[in-house]
Amino acid sequence: MTSRRADLTPARLPRGFADRGAAELAQSRAMTEAIRTTYELWGFEAVETPFFEYTDALGKFLPDQDRPNAGVFSLKDDDDQWMSLRYDLTAPLARFVAENFQRLPKPYRSYRFGPVFRNEKPGPGRFRQFLQFDADIVGAPSVTADAEMCMMMADALEAVGVRRGDYVIKVNNRKILDGVMEAIGLGGEDNAGRRLTVLRAIDKLDRLGPEGVRALLGAGRKDDSGDFTKGAGLDEASAGRVLDVLKAKADRNLHTARKLFDEVSNPIGQEGARELSAIAALVDAAGYEDRVVIDPSVVRGLEYYTGPVFEAELTFTIDDEQGRPIQFGSVGGGGRYDGLVGRFMAEDVPATGFSIGVSRLQAALRALKGEDAAATGPVVVLVLDRERIADSMALAARLRNEGIAAEVYLGASGMKAQMKYADRRRAPCVVIQGSDERDKGEVTLKDLVEGAKAAAAIADRAEWTESRPAQVTVPEARLVEEVRAILARH
Repeated sequence: MTSRRADLTPARLPRGFADRGAAELAQSRAMTEAIRTTYELWGFEAVETPFFEYTDALGKFLPDQDRPNAGVFSLKDDDDQWMSLRYDLTAPLARFVAENFQRLPKPYRSYRFGPVFRNEKPGPGRFRQFLQFDADIVGAPSVTADAEMCMMMADALEAVGVRRGDYVIKVNNRKILDGVMEAIGLGGEDNAGRRLTVLRAIDKLDRLGPEGVRALLGAGRKDDSGDFTKGAGLDEASAGRVLDVLKAKADRNLHTARKLFDEVSNPIGQEGARELSAIAALVDAAGYEDRVVIDPSVVRGLEYYTGPVFEAELTFTIDDEQGRPIQFGSVGGGGRYDGLVGRFMAEDVPATGFSIGVSRLQAALRALKGEDAAATGPVVVLVLDRERIADSMALAARLRNEGIAAEVYLGASGMKAQMKYADRRRAPCVVIQGSDERDKGEVTLKDLVEGAKAAAAIADRAEWTESRPAQVTVPEARLVEEVRAILARH
């Protein structure tokens, strides 16, 4: 028995990160291509920024600017400057626009796709690296740009396979929320903590309902398990004003905007209501009213949002492993951030954008379709005579020259193991040419998909051996034609 080496390095994946196989990558590629095509139809162009940015460029994106490794992954370069892996795709865009402001067309429409990194405690469904797909318009002050973002998001969800009626793009305005906070005496920097508690309570409206939110706005709430969540400490009148705003949602977007105008009487709140009215008119005129909906309960956590905020929510339900109905909820969001690019310039630059959580949307699509479709592998050319492997390579080359993915088995095993290998490669078929077929100028093709179906229906081994399901021998000249026919079936 061979002894185990004492100096072996254990193979282990860092917590919060995940490997991705061929099937998942194929699904991601198809989904992101559909999103990219949609964005380009709306006139957006691609831009790619590096994974690393100087830490000070992230600015208020950092959870704690005094501790560069808190919340983000950071290191020092040779010049003793802190650099950080990007926390999202918006901060790098702000830096890119500021650096290239004079040469870029304004408004500047761009999209970006790639991984982002969070130095946070991982958990179920919570990763330290995940994919985002962003689109932004920089240099357009009108809420027309915000309306376009919402309508484009609706188109993108439908492009990847989410049916109309299975999603909604919700819209609110931070000015409405700021107006409510001001009205109940929670304006100013001193009340930032209590404002956050109020916003978190509002964000739970769909799950807890009005009374659950009322409890969180007041002293607090005890859940079914007995855990207690401390509330915002608002008095009954202030909590009532917040709930009145949340109840302003009406059957039509314009009606909701008008009710919000009446509920929030201070200037900033009414400005937000007027902006929502403008968005409502635009999406209604374009035929998106049922897909883009004004909803006063939408809260986006980042402090840099300055106007309309959006959230893409999936509305269909699926059953979990215990048969309980669950919803995926939000798969993307964004909003207007007019002050962000201005961190690098002498004046603010208007901007609005939307980010799709690719991994979460991909998981939702798998659940929606009820399957985890795997990528089809290449055609595998078996090798029955190692001395004639060049002939097998010539057959594979002929397939590849016609645009058909094909590989030659490069191991040293026999026929049975080669067939098992082809199954693991998810090959649609295998090409077999022994000495008899070669002498006759023929090849044998075995359709592995149909073969598996036929084998499942045959109980007797002798019958299976005699029938050789889904196997055909054809002239070598018809190799490409017959393989194409097999691929077309699947």
